[in-house]
Amino acid sequence: MVTFFERRLPHYHLPDATYFITIRLAGSLPVEAVLRLQEEYEANLRRLERLFSGEALASARYQEQKRHFARMDALLDQALHGPHWLSQPECARIVMDCIHELDPKHYHLHAFCVMSNHVHLLIDQQGIPDPHPRQDGKHYTALSRALRLLKGKSAALCNRVLGRGGLFWQHESYDHVVRDAQEYERILAYIVNNPVKAGLVEDWQDWPYTFVGQLL
Repeated sequence: MVTFFERRLPHYHLPDATYFITIRLAGSLPVEAVLRLQEEYEANLRRLERLFSGEALASARYQEQKRHFARMDALLDQALHGPHWLSQPECARIVMDCIHELDPKHYHLHAFCVMSNHVHLLIDQQGIPDPHPRQDGKHYTALSRALRLLKGKSAALCNRVLGRGGLFWQHESYDHVVRDAQEYERILAYIVNNPVKAGLVEDWQDWPYTFVGQLL
């Protein structure tokens, strides 16, 4: 297991794993809400450490991570705060193109959905090597490198379209290891039904910013 720390959140990137990832626009969630959820998450982890150990603790942590991820996603789905730059078709198309460009060199793309303030990705890292350590000593996994490339290029292009500068994506991304076929199917259904749940379309196939690949 490789542990990669991005700001406050630890990210556990496993070689050859399948990931469900959410990236969101900078300022898309109120800072106080993010801090509250993070404090609750950390408190729950400390509670679990008092109650469990070994495999039971690992399983309980995994379930708590899923609950934390779901809480963050629920706030994003409400779309009540911050920018909605991805609601502009040109920006949404830029992000879609950037996602496709990294497949298959940096990940194998299974599915994605671009919403107004966030993006859901389902990818795997089968056979994707980690990059060599940087001269400054920082270590990036294959996944963290891919996300840096995706966010960097899409941010520059979208900012140009919008005629703005500054931060486009939130620094932190939320990634979740998909453990089995049942969870994979549940996550895939969640991704494609995001615009349906938001009331944007009646059928997920009518949303122009959803992609489902051939690896399913």
